[in-house]
Amino acid sequence: MLQPIFIRDNRDLTLAGLKKKHFKDAEQAVDRIIELDRLRRETQQELDAVLTQSNAKAKEIGGLMKEGKKAEAELAKGETAALKERSKQLEEQHKEIEQTLLEELVKLPNLPHESVPEGRTAEDNVNILEQGAKPVLPAGALPHWELIKKLGKNLAPIIDFELGNKITGAGFPVYKGKAARLQRAMIAFFLDEAGKAGYTEVQTPIVVNAESGFATGQLPDKEGQMYHDAQDDLYLIPTAEVPVTNLYRDVIVPEADLPVKHAAYTPCFRREAGSWGAHVRGLNRLHQFDKIEIVQINKPEESYNALEEMVGHVKGLLEKLELPYRILRLCGGDMGFTSALTYDFEVWSAGQERWLECSSVSNFETYQANRLKLRFKTADKKTQLLHTLNGSALALPRILAALLENNQQADGTVRIPAVLVPYCGFDVIE
Repeated sequence: MLQPIFIRDNRDLTLAGLKKKHFKDAEQAVDRIIELDRLRRETQQELDAVLTQSNAKAKEIGGLMKEGKKAEAELAKGETAALKERSKQLEEQHKEIEQTLLEELVKLPNLPHESVPEGRTAEDNVNILEQGAKPVLPAGALPHWELIKKLGKNLAPIIDFELGNKITGAGFPVYKGKAARLQRAMIAFFLDEAGKAGYTEVQTPIVVNAESGFATGQLPDKEGQMYHDAQDDLYLIPTAEVPVTNLYRDVIVPEADLPVKHAAYTPCFRREAGSWGAHVRGLNRLHQFDKIEIVQINKPEESYNALEEMVGHVKGLLEKLELPYRILRLCGGDMGFTSALTYDFEVWSAGQERWLECSSVSNFETYQANRLKLRFKTADKKTQLLHTLNGSALALPRILAALLENNQQADGTVRIPAVLVPYCGFDVIE
């Protein structure tokens, strides 16, 4: 959430950032926030003045009573009553203005970093790196949703979409045998690599309350995309970013403890309302999937170095998995609501002959921290908002799809990358 003082002092900069993110009616929204902020501050000043007068009158009444001037004291009491009534009105007015101001502030997205390119859609994202040779597949190679039907024992698919649909619904596959073991292997590998990179592993709840969803920006922006238990007002997490970052809600982190670096494995749940078509087939888009998330909390002057470090970490994972990948710097129109700068990673899916997004690595600057009230004290004892960052390292479904498709052999088997063999205990899927 943007801060009113920043918007007030940087109106033109705010409008330029909102324009880059294609936010509608930006000037009207910004000017309304500036006006509400002015009313809030004026109301607070008047309230403070009335309370000061009321306190002074109370002392005056005490002195008059000691001097035996009861008539004058009674007159002063009447003035005090009027001041108390006025202070009550001002408190209610201030509360209403603050609530309206908050409602307007949460409508504004984060402002993009200066390096974010102009653009409206994914076609306008900038390809900053492409790494790895695209594999040449043998004749008869298949996309993963067809390939899995031929892998496993007794022609039972190693990933069963129909069985998942029977148990729950579309988008909830069942992994069997070597597919299940490969999932477990990737989780262990990704967590081990995060540990080597200095991330402390945490295990968090996979349901969160509305306060947590608001603090990281999922609410109210993505409410329709989250699974919600109305009875208990709890939400299934769309990513471990939500519970992990909320570990530090309302916290002042000692400067000596920075940066904070956490990794977490969780299942993730997304309704993906409105998604259809060939691009969502198989593992391409699911309602439930596993993911390892890396999260950093850092000082503002260090956060972009941390972002590059996180990008390097994800690059290393994909290279060890022997997967061709590319990195995109997202344009203003394709960025997330809360992000200041996002890099998307895509892996080459040889069976589909297309790129599949498998990771987003983002810096949110102070946007989440302001909602979280996540701060640290500087050397001169001033309290300052921290920066939050996170990234997928990695999401499993599309990685698994690429591993299956890219490693198809002429004999119909699938080769397992060497780095995963110690984790899963096999080097081929027949």
